[in-house]
Parts: sequence; C-alpha cells; structure tokens
Amino acid sequence: MKSSLMRTLALMFCTATPVFCEDSSQKAAKLNIEIKAHVDYWIYLPQDYDKQEKVPLLLFLHGAGERGNDLNKVKVHGPTKLIAAGKNFPFIVVSPQCPEGRWWATHELVALIDNLESQYKIDPDRIYVTGLSMGGFGTWALADRIPNRLAAIAPICGGGNTVTARSFAKLPTWVFHGAKDTVVPLSLSQDMVDAMKKHGGEPKLTIYPEAGHDSWTETYNNPEFYEWLLAQKRSSK
Repeated sequence: MKSSLMRTLALMFCTATPVFCEDSSQKAAKLNIEIKAHVDYWIYLPQDYDKQEKVPLLLFLHGAGERGNDLNKVKVHGPTKLIAAGKNFPFIVVSPQCPEGRWWATHELVALIDNLESQYKIDPDRIYVTGLSMGGFGTWALADRIPNRLAAIAPICGGGNTVTARSFAKLPTWVFHGAKDTVVPLSLSQDMVDAMKKHGGEPKLTIYPEAGHDSWTETYNNPEFYEWLLAQKRSSK
C-alpha cells in the first residue's frame, strides 16, 4: 500500500465587510483574517501515480465513531479499510480525521482540497466525495459549498438541508441507505434526492432492503460503484 500519514497546515482567508463611518476622520477598513487548521489524514497514491499526468481524487469522510486523534480509527470502514487490506485503487484516496466532539467543517475540507491540489497531480475535473453517516452529512454539505469543483458525490446513510439542493441539483450523485436504518432515517436521503429532482437533477438512490445503519460495507465492496465514479467528469458548464 502506497500510503502515508501526513499533517498539513490548511489555510483559509476570509475578508470582513468594510465599515463606513460618518466621521470623516475615520476611514473604511478591510480586515483579512487568516484561519489555520491542522488536518490529519491518510493518503493513498495509485501504483502508477508517477506515470500519470493527472489522477482522480477520492475524498472519503468517516462517521462519528472514528473521530479523534488516532488515525488508525479511520481504517475501520470504507476505502481506507480496503486499502489497508491490500486493495488497489485508480484514485488518490484521501481520508482525513475529524477531531473528537466536532462535525465535518466544510471550510477545512475545502482548504484541504486546495492544499492537496498544490502538492499532488490531481485532475481538477475528477474530484469525488463520499462519506458514511456523519461523513454522509459532510458529503452533502461539501456539495453545497463547492458544487462547481466536484465531479460527483456519493453520500451513504446521511442527510442534508433540502433547501441547498438547488445549488448542486445537476451534480452526478449516487445515494445509498439501508431501509432498516434506525440511526439515520432513510427519509433523510430520500428527501435530498427528491429535492434534487425538483430542481432538475437526476440523482441515483440505492436502498438496501435488509440493511440497517451499515449500508456502506456493501457499497464500498461493489466494483460498479468505483466504475461509476470514474465515469463522472466535471462539466465545462
């Protein structure tokens, strides 16, 4: 497995709104605020990485149970688990870890993607995001944050804000959920799919009739899932 543990310093810059004062002795000011965030993550490079000019990126977001500061917990589920077992992927696979007691912060994930693009040969037209449970919620949220930068998303047993679906309605999406999920109701995925369709999208929804909350094992073990991802490319539109 060509994988390594890394710590990156992700930077995000935001600008405060200028304040105008009636007093002519005071001038409007613009304040640049630099926010720093440390993100620990596993990164996997395909075997032929050195021979390619550009490589697709798959960002994997874990669930609530894998939060903390022990990166080995991130190997419990998903693509990172499969890589640890010896599976090869045609993607750069990046699996960050969310700190204990927090949820995925989209501004940190965007900064992480920016940082990765500056260091690795990532194809900007083939950036994919997938996640399970809390990571499924994070996937929906990131799609709303940067819909024009992603080629496809695959949220698993998650949910989101249906109001935001308008912004990424046309983004290729494949949603997965267990019909017997008692942790995250199936209706949360169904509502997001319906909201996308309302705005002209054509998301796919796979419901596992006998699955509970674990609807990710069957998904990530399915070769067709990765074939579908690789077939998606960011549109020039």
